[in-house]
Amino acid sequence: MIEKSKYKLLFDIDSPADIRDFDAATLKTLCCEIREYMIDVVSQTGGHFASGLGSVELTVALHKVFNTPEDKIVWDTGHQAYPHKIITGRRDKMTTIRQLNGLSGFLKRTESEYDAFGAGHASTSISAAVGIAEANKKLGNAHKKVIAVIGDGAMTGGMAYEALNNAGINKSNVIVALNDNNMSISPNVWQISNYFTEMIAHPEYNRFKGAIWDLTGKLDNFGDRLRRVASRLESGIKAIITPGMLFEALGFRYFGPVNGHNISQLVKLLEHVKAFNGPILVHILSEKGKGYKPAEGNKEKYHGVTPFDKITGKSLKESSGKPSYTSIFGDAIVELVEKDSAIVGITAAMADGTGLTKLADKYPENFFDVGIAEEHAATFAAGLATQGVTPVVAVYSSFCQRAYDQIIHDVALQKLPVVFALDRAGLVGADGPTHHGTFDISFLRTVPNMVIMAPSNEIELRDMFYTAVNYKNGPIAIRYPRGNALGIELKEGFEKLEIGKSVKLKEGSDVAIVALGRMVEYSVEAVESLVEQGLSCELIDARFAKPLDNLMLDDLAARFDKIITVEENSLVGGFGSGIVEYFNEKNYKNDILKIGIPDEFVDHGTQAELHRLLEIDAEGIVKRTKLFLESVVAKEIV
Repeated sequence: MIEKSKYKLLFDIDSPADIRDFDAATLKTLCCEIREYMIDVVSQTGGHFASGLGSVELTVALHKVFNTPEDKIVWDTGHQAYPHKIITGRRDKMTTIRQLNGLSGFLKRTESEYDAFGAGHASTSISAAVGIAEANKKLGNAHKKVIAVIGDGAMTGGMAYEALNNAGINKSNVIVALNDNNMSISPNVWQISNYFTEMIAHPEYNRFKGAIWDLTGKLDNFGDRLRRVASRLESGIKAIITPGMLFEALGFRYFGPVNGHNISQLVKLLEHVKAFNGPILVHILSEKGKGYKPAEGNKEKYHGVTPFDKITGKSLKESSGKPSYTSIFGDAIVELVEKDSAIVGITAAMADGTGLTKLADKYPENFFDVGIAEEHAATFAAGLATQGVTPVVAVYSSFCQRAYDQIIHDVALQKLPVVFALDRAGLVGADGPTHHGTFDISFLRTVPNMVIMAPSNEIELRDMFYTAVNYKNGPIAIRYPRGNALGIELKEGFEKLEIGKSVKLKEGSDVAIVALGRMVEYSVEAVESLVEQGLSCELIDARFAKPLDNLMLDDLAARFDKIITVEENSLVGGFGSGIVEYFNEKNYKNDILKIGIPDEFVDHGTQAELHRLLEIDAEGIVKRTKLFLESVVAKEIV
């Protein structure tokens, strides 16, 4: 429960309009209360945490200065937007965040008019903001302001620079707030920078500068020389004390760096730049985890959290004692690098999330973090592969979508042996539709020369990874889920698997179930239940989504009228679709039921809740199998 009595201001704030008359002292109090409320809520619910703590003052300043929702704030990714949710009418629903039927953990246009653009992937905000600004211009709404808030991490993504370049060319009326929580700057330089930034943003300075420019324009050659000297002087000062020259070269007016936790200074600067037209970049220095000591001391750990004790910061989640698929992969790559130094791991700013931290610590020369740049990661890996290195690109399934062209054009077309380790394949839970990995089989299955594997347990994961790094005939992908493995005792060493070979787990005669990856576990439970109910079920662990085990499929086609496929991927173009295509090519007439993710974006909730709702858990497989068999029997009777 939230103790409302300790909050003096927060529970009277129902929209940004309620804070626009606040003075600096009141805004400062409000920021403290928002930070405290975030700690209260997220310690109970879990969620993204440290980024939002660092963006409190910026959020409050933006909503005070700009006329939201008429003026648009476009947040990058959404990790830092919890304070934004709190002061835009969703304060009381924050206790439902990332829960089934509750608030999204990211921005969502259908959730609030203040959410100008939805995103869960990084580096999108500037592009979207430029689009909104140009739409305003075209529709006669050029007076409306558009602000893109982007973190320094997202600025490692190439799309951000494509957007900056385009904004500069278009002279778009967009303000980019670069929330930089990774730069260290000494107090003395900070004070000089604050003074200089305030000076060049001040209306009087800009009127004076404009007057000088007009005057020198009337002085022919001498005036041109004065202009060049003045420009070099201002640029030189900026170059010495700020990193702004890059942005100015792209056509932006640069202001900063500015203290991101000084609410008074932020408001003053934003009031100044609001009056300008054209592309503007405001560089804000903030501290991730600000105001909560455990998070300040361990920013990466507190980026995203499960419920925790807010006094100690310790997680309240009890360990299952079973290792995660991510950690099993992380241990396996270290073990294989010890035997083969040509193997390298590549991550796009997700070393911890993909399990590569262990490799980075033990063999740093075999580890590459390319930043939030999945496209570059894929082509970088292709370059490595041309020289005999064995690159392993460890990436979330949903983030792999961003590198699709590179996988086709730079990797598969050249038949280069690049390994793609696709973590978080399937439904990931609380992060919702932006992070569910439910399309990778569908989009990779269409790529020539691509092999796709999916382990049903931790032993298969290790063996598949060993198979992958020794496969030299083209790209190969392994998809595995978020969460804990089965807890099977691991054997020593690895076994090389035959490409495209399935495994029969149980023989039967009434119906054949062909399951892939995590769905094998549910299918084993379902078959046990169906057998108890008098049905004889054959169960196959497919192991490979591409190539399919055609010999196994031919055998099933000959022995079973009714076949079921089970996958944790979109049914459109997925594993089951591949089997149906094969049966059509062979002119087989078997009845096939495909169980998987429907053709829709699945909302957030726990993995177990989503599996149950979509009827892809054991109970759902039993129910749908019985209905399928009953419908076929009824059809035969008719």
